Amino acid sequence: MDKPRVLLLETLHEEAYKFLSRFCLPEPHYQAPPTGGKFDAIITRGKGRITASLMDHCEGLRVIARCGVGLDNIDVEAASARQIPVINAPGVNTQTVAEHTITLILMLVRNMYNSVAAVKNNHWDYRNGIVSDEITGKTLGIAGMGNIGRKVAQIAKVLGMEIIYFDPWTSAEEFRKVSLDDLLNTADVISLHLPLTENTRGFFGKNQITRMKPGAFLVNTSRGEIVDHEAVEESLAAGHLGGFAADVLPQEPPPPDYALLNHPNVLITPHSASLTASTYRQMCLLTVQNVVGLLTHTSFNIQSIFNRHDLLKYQ
Repeated sequence: MDKPRVLLLETLHEEAYKFLSRFCLPEPHYQAPPTGGKFDAIITRGKGRITASLMDHCEGLRVIARCGVGLDNIDVEAASARQIPVINAPGVNTQTVAEHTITLILMLVRNMYNSVAAVKNNHWDYRNGIVSDEITGKTLGIAGMGNIGRKVAQIAKVLGMEIIYFDPWTSAEEFRKVSLDDLLNTADVISLHLPLTENTRGFFGKNQITRMKPGAFLVNTSRGEIVDHEAVEESLAAGHLGGFAADVLPQEPPPPDYALLNHPNVLITPHSASLTASTYRQMCLLTVQNVVGLLTHTSFNIQSIFNRHDLLKYQ
């Protein structure tokens, strides 16, 4: 029997690629997808888009997969209409994105980036001005209490922060649920952990930012389109917003004239919150083993795969 053909829109971890090659024929098309052909599956990560048109150009398509959590680069509605299952790797990046979020919060509140940059530029006297604070005792407001939001809350609580959250869909009994108004009016730091949907696109705009406490900080490690960046820029210029940190932007990479990049109270990381070595490996392996399982009707013990670094069992 011929091996299933798998279209790869982006690179995979080396071990995941080897595992996939054991059971399937991976065909990389990193620059542009093919205009036609028979493919049993398509695998992407965060940038390669899987559109209805691409689905229609892949004859015999049986599985669509993303090595990641969100599905905003996949036309899920079109896949459902064609009865093509869409799979991803939920939960794998929870710890690493939560750690990244906490790091951004600490760097913002402690003004760590500017402090380090000053010393690197031989300005030791930067310490003479008190321009930072501790997070202990401050209130963290979380918008979106999913896996990542809950993990951020748990870590922040250990660090001495008070936790409140807004989420119309989910409840977390160990933390205090509040209205959006209360979150905006009360939190010293607001961290966004919302999926990108038509309801959340532009969710955090001028109206929400102006209702935040003066000097409060805003952190976004979910999706760039959730935040109105022009409103952030205006609020920073007016001295209302204390600082802004993001791992995601509406346009990636940002244009050269993107004003927020050069603002002293802004921290931007290159959509790398989940790109630790361990998480990247596990996201790719989990996704690939699920694709292979669906295509070949084979069951795998994914934990044993995670724990093996040579994959000799599957080569």
